[in-house]
Amino acid sequence: MKATLRNAKIAPKKANLVAELVRGQKATDALRLLKFTPKKGAKVLYKLIDSAVANAENNFSQNKNSLVIKEIKVSKGLRLKRYIPVSRGRAHPLKKDFSHIHVFLEAEKSAPAKTTKKEAKADSKAEAKKTSTKKSTAKKATAKKSTKAKSTTKKTSTKTNKN
Repeated sequence: MKATLRNAKIAPKKANLVAELVRGQKATDALRLLKFTPKKGAKVLYKLIDSAVANAENNFSQNKNSLVIKEIKVSKGLRLKRYIPVSRGRAHPLKKDFSHIHVFLEAEKSAPAKTTKKEAKADSKAEAKKTSTKKSTAKKATAKKSTKAKSTTKKTSTKTNKN
């Protein structure tokens, strides 16, 4: 899920400052943060992230609360060259930079619980116990079967001796 804004009338450096605030955050948290950030780039990014969330909801049937900002790219766009008149009939150059902004969203994945080394050892010991008890119960069951088989063979052999 993505949204793109090309040739936004803001310098890439200024837009990147605001983008750094919300990279990797949940989309709803990012929107809340940008709403109260007093920078021009915040308003631009707010609209773009809101558009990306709407794209995810409508086109991909995603839940708004489970979306995370995977990536925000801010790159150079158009550059207008203008001049400012100064004294003695001269002119100083003025460069007006534009930027391209791309927002990529991703559905949040449930991360597996992190375990410490001690917990991992305890888990492996518990699994070892389970497998050893399964083996021992299997051995007991086969031992019982073999003793029953031996006793039935003895009975048949005694019957043949009597005749």
